[in-house]
Amino acid sequence: MSEVSETTPQPPHAPHLGGPAPHPGPPHPGPPLLATPVPGPPAPQLTAPGFPQPVAPAATPVQQPVPVPHPRAADHPAAPQPQHLTPQPPTPRTPTSQAAAPQPATEAPRTLQYRFDGPEGAPVLVIGPSLGTTWHMWDRQIPELTQHWRVFRYDLPGHGGAPAHAAPSVAELADRLIATLDGLGVQRFGYAGCSIGGAVGADLALRHPHRVASLALVASSPRFGTADEFRQRGVIVRTNGLEPMARTAPERWFTPGFAAAQPAIVEWAVQMVRTTDPGCYIAACEALAAFDIRDHLGRIGVPTLVLVGAEDQVTGPAEARTLVAGIPDARLALVPGASHLAPVEQPAAVCDLLLTHFSTAWQDAPTAAPAAPLVPGPATPAAPFAPLAEIAPAPDAPEAVGPQRESRHERGVKVRREVLGDAHVDAVNASADPFTEDFQELVTRYEWGEAWSRDGLDRRTRSCVTLTALVASGHLEGLAAHTRAALRNGLTPAEIKEVLLQTAVYCGIPAAGAAFTIAQSVIQEETTPPA
Repeated sequence: MSEVSETTPQPPHAPHLGGPAPHPGPPHPGPPLLATPVPGPPAPQLTAPGFPQPVAPAATPVQQPVPVPHPRAADHPAAPQPQHLTPQPPTPRTPTSQAAAPQPATEAPRTLQYRFDGPEGAPVLVIGPSLGTTWHMWDRQIPELTQHWRVFRYDLPGHGGAPAHAAPSVAELADRLIATLDGLGVQRFGYAGCSIGGAVGADLALRHPHRVASLALVASSPRFGTADEFRQRGVIVRTNGLEPMARTAPERWFTPGFAAAQPAIVEWAVQMVRTTDPGCYIAACEALAAFDIRDHLGRIGVPTLVLVGAEDQVTGPAEARTLVAGIPDARLALVPGASHLAPVEQPAAVCDLLLTHFSTAWQDAPTAAPAAPLVPGPATPAAPFAPLAEIAPAPDAPEAVGPQRESRHERGVKVRREVLGDAHVDAVNASADPFTEDFQELVTRYEWGEAWSRDGLDRRTRSCVTLTALVASGHLEGLAAHTRAALRNGLTPAEIKEVLLQTAVYCGIPAAGAAFTIAQSVIQEETTPPA
């Protein structure tokens, strides 16, 4: 049985494949790989080679409280065969769907849009999407996974027609997911997530280990690139909308060969990005910019599979190995011929890896409290598997680093980097010497650890004040850095222009003219989309 729910009552619209839209506008496009249709117009049928239209498996109740072991592919005609990356079209079955009652509007900011697939009596497997995608990115895995689990999929805020209540952090997304599951009575579950969906899973394993029975991190990382990179992406979207991100999504998500051979699927992926709420996309970028669990990996005590496409240029094998080295007894699965969206590009390989992992690494007994750092024992040999991908044993995990109280200096370093960017701060630190290092310490502790860290004003307002003060005092040498900071803090070019026009009245035309020249150059550099 399939069950679809959104978190707030919606105005009447024609239903669409991603769930009822939260506001008027073009409906979210259906994927080429819909597993279970929901009420509404039929999904566009794509005939790209290798992607037959699957249907949901029959909802047969399963009584076992834990997953049954996954049989080998030779004994299971419906399972993906290791020697074929393109499964045969399944025998059509009549799917059913049932819409759950919308939750009260007061609950909307605390929950997520979701759907269930699979038998009601089976253990729950939660699957999370990547940034810019919807739950449909997992459609090809649903027919097989629902033979063993009741699969719960969710959409990120503002994605796939979900209510556009932006989440400012990965922890907030995890809290909303927990609140959604609590409302459904789901206490114990397995979890698989791609990219930011993987970050949510890692956060759950750190803060709610008693809830997570088993974990799969797909195309994920303990730190996603650099904070500068994701905040820069937010600046581009705030200025130009999502079209630059949509246009460049195929090269980030797919290998060149797949993109050339599957134009219909590539266009479907582009449309997913185009129909995402820009504010929620920017908030997700900010969440990824702030996400860094490198010092906490040793505290993840959940059985973990780290799965990555061999050609992933976003969160590739190097990031995957960092996760495996840090998480006790984690295992690595490398999928050949796949980039960032491996579940779409190599669906059979990813499905078989998930089946193997969740069928053999599922903790039955929840712990009463968050687990202490674990010391790994001898790695359990992986089940025989080849040649699609390989699950390898993890090396010894490094000693976990315990949490420490944040000092004024540490807070200042963090805020300074968030506002001015890593490149700027690194350049300042590189130029420091014994003569200037005490001054830089003073700036870090009091300017950034005190003034910029106070709660009385938000960072947008502080940027407005700072730009005005620099113009008024004639200290234009700092204007370029703080114009970049203003963009990162959420000011648009139009708002920066208004600030400088105001300074022309109160600080003088010559000073404002010089400021406009500096700011114009910075804004053009920062807001020009990549070619």
